[in-house]
Amino acid sequence: MAGAASVLEDDSLLSRLDRGLAKAEWSMALVSGLGAFALMVLAVVSVSGRNLFNEPLRGYVDWIEAAMPLIAIFGISYVQRLGGHIRMDIVVGALKGRALWAAEFITTLGVLVLMVLLVWGTWAHFDRSFDCTRPLCSRDSSIDINLPLWPAKLVVPVAFSVMCVRLVLQLWGYGRALVLGLTEPVGVPLVQSAAEVAAAEAEQVRGHD
Repeated sequence: MAGAASVLEDDSLLSRLDRGLAKAEWSMALVSGLGAFALMVLAVVSVSGRNLFNEPLRGYVDWIEAAMPLIAIFGISYVQRLGGHIRMDIVVGALKGRALWAAEFITTLGVLVLMVLLVWGTWAHFDRSFDCTRPLCSRDSSIDINLPLWPAKLVVPVAFSVMCVRLVLQLWGYGRALVLGLTEPVGVPLVQSAAEVAAAEAEQVRGHD
């Protein structure tokens, strides 16, 4: 997208649900960040072991593969709430009022349909891997240290399911704005200009003084 976005809040049910889901999304994004930090620590351990003891961390590549869904996907809904996903703003950026909300509603609905299909597909992929009649409850595992793959596969449908809930709330917000003709609806990302972004950042810095 072209710039940063803000999400307005009030005392409505939509806004309360938005804030409640935002807490879960923030926690998921935090876990994703901690996963990235853990991989950096593993990299230091592996490189140090190779250089100092000629013995790198065993299964390092396996751990990277298992952590990738956590790092790349677990925070997807958090970014969606803030309007941070990349998109083409050439058309949408030129729209105002009900035309803008209609375009946002249609595109969000399309994304929701896609995400529902992805939840179905990724859950089926996870289900094929999970089998507690086998050692470590897994039909398949990593090549080097036989790390079970079902936890990594479970991350994807869980993250996509939260994303679906976020999209439903945003559809509610866009639909409400479309029907009522609102200029600044709650619960949806409102794109800010460069000047508004700079002003918000300056205000945030002053708040920490």
